[in-house]
Amino acid sequence: MTDKFSPAGTRGIHDVGGLDFGAIDRSEHPLTTFERRVDALTMLMIGPLGVFRADALRRAIEAYNEADYVNLTYYEKWVRALRILLVEQGVLTDEQIDARIAALREKAGGVQP
Repeated sequence: MTDKFSPAGTRGIHDVGGLDFGAIDRSEHPLTTFERRVDALTMLMIGPLGVFRADALRRAIEAYNEADYVNLTYYEKWVRALRILLVEQGVLTDEQIDARIAALREKAGGVQP
């Protein structure tokens, strides 16, 4: 099925509507610390800080290449989108983010934070 926005026979990697992927696991699971932090940061950026809108987050995620879109977890997609949007909006630079990540890794003794 095509619509006015996509050429005939093409789908974005995110466009899975109508495709058969089997049963959906709807069970709840406790969120990890990482998932809670990413969710909180995202809600701050969208809500009180107003850095971007939820649509921008979705756009950034939908622009991933197939390998990233398929292999990243839900919150890994979110955190990468946050980085993209913070740089796009001029809030931070890639260099600033990389420097902070390096400092956190050093503080943790080389363990990924």
